[in-house]
Amino acid sequence: PCSFLALSDLNREITEYPIDLKKEHGMTVARHEFTSTSGIAYAKFGVDLSDIPLEDVPLLPLFSRVLMETGAGEYDSVALSRQMGIHTGGISVSLYTTPVMTEGLDQSVVTDCETMVTKLIIKGKSTADKTTELFKLMKLVLEEAKLDSQPKVIEMLKEKKAQLESQIQGSGHSFALQRMRSRYTAAGYIDEIMGGISYLDEVKALLEQAENDWPTLLKRLQSIRSTLLSASKCRDGMFLSLTGDKAVLEKVQPSVDAFLTSLPGKEDGEKFQNFNKDIHPWVAQAKAKMPVVEDEGFIVPTQVSYVGKGGRIYKEGEKVNGAASVVARHLRTGYLWDHVRVMGGAYGGFCVFGQGSGFFGFLSYRDPNLGKTLDVYDACADSLEQLSKDMDQEALETAIIGAIGDMDGALSADQKGWTAFTRWMTGETAEHRQQFRDEVLSTKPSDFHDFAERLRAMKDPSVAVISSKGALEEAVAEGKKMILKEVN
Repeated sequence: PCSFLALSDLNREITEYPIDLKKEHGMTVARHEFTSTSGIAYAKFGVDLSDIPLEDVPLLPLFSRVLMETGAGEYDSVALSRQMGIHTGGISVSLYTTPVMTEGLDQSVVTDCETMVTKLIIKGKSTADKTTELFKLMKLVLEEAKLDSQPKVIEMLKEKKAQLESQIQGSGHSFALQRMRSRYTAAGYIDEIMGGISYLDEVKALLEQAENDWPTLLKRLQSIRSTLLSASKCRDGMFLSLTGDKAVLEKVQPSVDAFLTSLPGKEDGEKFQNFNKDIHPWVAQAKAKMPVVEDEGFIVPTQVSYVGKGGRIYKEGEKVNGAASVVARHLRTGYLWDHVRVMGGAYGGFCVFGQGSGFFGFLSYRDPNLGKTLDVYDACADSLEQLSKDMDQEALETAIIGAIGDMDGALSADQKGWTAFTRWMTGETAEHRQQFRDEVLSTKPSDFHDFAERLRAMKDPSVAVISSKGALEEAVAEGKKMILKEVN
């Protein structure tokens, strides 16, 4: 016989992961100890990006790639890759930019997302006896990567341009979402210039500079590195997050000390601002450059549409109840699935909701419709209102169980360690996580009604559609007002 999960079967308590924080050699070091990691040490080393000027922020994805792919120190790119293969289980470089909790504010409250953390992160793993080599290679790519590699950089930018053009056609929903978010918060705008439709324009400009004015582009790359490694200040913005079992963490300690000692900067150098309290340095300029809130249609060569509509359903200072995430998930698996995918014939229909920003967005994926899908979005509040009246206990419990299932995914030791660290870095408290879980578990039909009311009152909603010229012109002729823009 089938056995169904009941609400009473769910764990009401949040799961916390180990974190032991210390200041060592002027840097933040976090250790995450688990029962067993099979002799493997996982390391994430972060450097602060906030002193980079905003105009160089779109260069950061390229800079990250150059660190890994042009060679470093005595090694060319092939030899460097070989060294990583011999001594480690892999090294990668990524960018981490995220709004954080603002000190002194209730963590359930929507903010303008102006407190942010921005780091460049070098991740790596190795067996405990190879961490000396792991750290040497991490330090090498950060300090001695061969930035002066014009042919490689041109090749990377051409590849990125082709990749973005293809992704906008094939995964347009994610670009529509980034475009919408960029209109409402500075953090959304910053994400968009590093990975959205605007980033394609930046890549084209960088490619032209790489081909026709290499000394200027090289100088910008070198300036990013010298800013990151500023002798007077860099250590205060650095962190090392280490995950392993007790034996691993003890065994790697000498190589950790050697690594931290060898890094540039002074132990008692200048301090960065408090990122959980003060407005991030990129925000003022970003606010001045953010696109206005308007409906846009982006023309690309495609047979399908990616239809986005969104806006803020909570104002700054308003409290968001955890139940809102249950309702948003139910819309994704219920109304939008039925109307956009099953009836509308799109490959996907979904929505996203940002607890911290109050932003809610509808999206469709590989959609044969355009105007009709926008009508489906506009009718959503009425459907949700009706649902709140008709909903029985079983349907409500199913919605809650689904939302808890999303929150409780299985994580590896490495992921658990990183989760603990990002929770600390973003300032999110265990009390807030427990409160959120309690609110999810006590969702009521009235929460669906409240969400419907908020959707109706969405502040300054706007549209971002990626589609063909024909489909967009037809939608405009049918009365959908959009500013059409070529993506080429």
